[in-house]
Amino acid sequence: MFEKIPTRTLSQTVAQQLQKEIEKGSFEMGSKLPSEATLAQDFGVSRTVVREAISRLKNEGIVEARQGIGVFVTGSTGIRSLRIDYLEALEPESVVQLLALRRAIEAEAASEAALHRTEEQMAAIDLALGKIATANAEGKGGVPEDIEFHHAIAHASGNPYFVKTLSFLKQYLEAGMIVVRKKYSAREEFSRELHEEHVAIANAIRARDPAAARAATQTHLLRTEMRLSEIS
Repeated sequence: MFEKIPTRTLSQTVAQQLQKEIEKGSFEMGSKLPSEATLAQDFGVSRTVVREAISRLKNEGIVEARQGIGVFVTGSTGIRSLRIDYLEALEPESVVQLLALRRAIEAEAASEAALHRTEEQMAAIDLALGKIATANAEGKGGVPEDIEFHHAIAHASGNPYFVKTLSFLKQYLEAGMIVVRKKYSAREEFSRELHEEHVAIANAIRARDPAAARAATQTHLLRTEMRLSEIS
């Protein structure tokens, strides 16, 4: 039933294969999974790996533990919380794919911010922009300030779901941002280019120009993707 497990990310692979079999109907809703010992033998891994894999499926709401009885496939078909495996998200290909997702979301958030922002929200965007410049001048990297800038734009969009989505993605995007800034921080033109990209976004929002705000954000994030590709 199961494929041979590669040596890395064992628990993730076991969890994925178990989920696949559950979705295929190999294990019916409400049925009990085989014991840890049986699954460990079937997969050729340790019981610890199986335990971690089951824990992942519990977090997804796919299975549930019943004390003293075992682990069962949930009968619920309710909505599951969005979750991205952290180690998988750090893979170079995944980082680029997440940047593409970020580009799609943030470009629209900037466009909406240009249409709906208040003067107070514009002031928050400008404040965050100033913090980035200060952090760069002090050699601090500026990643938290960069995130604050983009979140200020999301807030200015007036759409709380932009804010929630970007807050969720932050934990996966931060590592890539740190790598890019460390690689290019010694290059004077990098800080200048980054500043110009951020200013272009802020100016478009200030001018209440949604098309320009969308385009400036897309350009900024495409250039970020290019910089990351040069490192990989």
